[in-house]
Order: sequence, then structure tokens, then C-alpha cells
Amino acid sequence: MRSVAARARAGPVNLASVWTPDSPDLVIEGDNLAATATLPDGAFQLVYLDPPFNTGRPQRRQTITTTRTTDAAGPGSRVGFKGLAYESVKGALYRYDDEFADYWDFLEPRLAEAWRLLAGTGTLYLHLDWREVHYAKVALDALFGRECFLNEIIWAYDYGAKSRRKWPTKHDTILVYVKDPVAYFFDSAAVDREPYMAPGLVTPEKAARGKLPTDVWWHTIVSPTGREKTGYATQKPEGVLRRIIQASSRPGDWVLDFFAGSGTTGAVAASLGRRFVLVDENPDAVAVMRARLPAAARFAAIGAERLGG
Repeated sequence: MRSVAARARAGPVNLASVWTPDSPDLVIEGDNLAATATLPDGAFQLVYLDPPFNTGRPQRRQTITTTRTTDAAGPGSRVGFKGLAYESVKGALYRYDDEFADYWDFLEPRLAEAWRLLAGTGTLYLHLDWREVHYAKVALDALFGRECFLNEIIWAYDYGAKSRRKWPTKHDTILVYVKDPVAYFFDSAAVDREPYMAPGLVTPEKAARGKLPTDVWWHTIVSPTGREKTGYATQKPEGVLRRIIQASSRPGDWVLDFFAGSGTTGAVAASLGRRFVLVDENPDAVAVMRARLPAAARFAAIGAERLGG
């Protein structure tokens, strides 16, 4: 395996000279929307998005739109997913609190780009918390189609402060959408099994084999003193990404992570024989990935107009 770190600073960049399906694995430093704009349609079997959670930081107030299908293109509409026309409409969803507007203006086009980049048998995993996940479900139903919704995965953990004024929040939600509700790839046999919670209620053979995970995943966070710890604040555990990659990709498939952070997706993908493209605009994240993925031997700077050495 060989990785390339690329820098995308201004506008869409042409990655044709850097990435093809036969290229080495790729790490891109830069804005993910600009960096992915010239990647080919349908290039990725699996797309994982773990965007920054909308935690209440100051937002600029503006109008946000969502999409719905229309019978034919008209004023204010565009031809988009599945060859249908989409009309920009003001979503009542966004009228509840304008603080969310800026966040969704940022995230929604990246979800649309994920749809474009998914292969016909591909799957999107969107990792959020309670602040935005319900909005995301509505947005993804519009972008992908409700029939393409596969699962809501609850990742439950028990770590951190304990609130005494409400039920302590101890889970994230991962929404799972497929490009094609009939032809998508899912391999439950490849997923690592887990212990039965009541092994005495099943046969010894079943207890020894373990059970397939359900849509509720009990998995600890990355231990502050564990071997996985990189020091990156929002690092996700390898066990969570391992299940995702095992189930929804095959050896040799390409995996894309829009918000790569500490590089967990790449580390797990490489260990499972998958190929990866990782994107992050934070130089600190890229530095962590360089240390974590030691085979990243070649680095290139990509400007708006040319590829530098």
C-alpha cells in the first residue's frame, strides 16, 4: 500500500493525474467538496461521513432549501438524482431554528456528492448525534429516496459526564442508505460476531460462535490509554468502522471518507484489504494520518490549477 497526501485549497481540483481505480491509496488535505468534485461517478463501494456535529457554535442566519422530486424540470429546478428533476423548496424542517441553517448549507451538498460517488451496489454511512440526525433522515430521504434507507444504527457507549437533569446522552446514530434498494451489497457472514448477552439461553455451539450484531452496537469509545489512541479529539474506534467496512464492501473495493480525522477508516480498510481515499482539511488531522499510516511515503500538493511535487 502507498498513500498520497494532496492539498486542495481553492475550488475544485483535477485529481485525474493523482487518482484512478488503479492508483495507490490517497489522502487529500483540503475541502472535501472541492477535492471530490473531479472524482468519477460511482467510483466508491462505500462512503462514510462523520462530519463535525452541530454543537451550538455561532451560526450565520440564512435561508436553507431542501429538495423534492418533480415531474419535469421547471423554474428553480434541476436535473439530479436518478435522472429526475428536483425543485429547490423552502423546507419547513429548517424553520424551527435558523441556527441549523448554516450547518445544513454545509452538509447537504456533501451528501449529494456522496450519492454521485457511490457505485450502484454501494452504501452510505452517515455518523451523527442527536442534534442533527432527525434532520438528516428527512434530507437523505429526499436525496436518495425513502426506499433506499437501509438501517438506523445506534452506537451505544458509557463514558463521560453523567447528567442529573435529563437521561444522560450516551449514543451516536449512523444512518445507512444504499444507492440501489435491490442491488446493494451486504455481507453479514463477513462481520465479526459478538458474544450473546445470555449465552445460557442458546446451544453451546451458538454460544461459541457468537451472534451477528443487530442495529444496536455496544462498543466502548477509544480508550485514552489504549493502543488505538492517536490524540485526535474525535477519533472513532476501529471496531465500529470494522463492522461497517466488513458488511458493505469486498476486498479490493474503494472506500471514501469525507471527514477522515485520525484516519481510522483508512487504517481499518487497509487491514481488511480495501482501498481508500481519505479527505480532511485540518493539517493536524493529516499529520496524525501520516503517523498512523506509515506506508504514506509520497506526498503531493494539489493547487487550484496544477499538481506540484
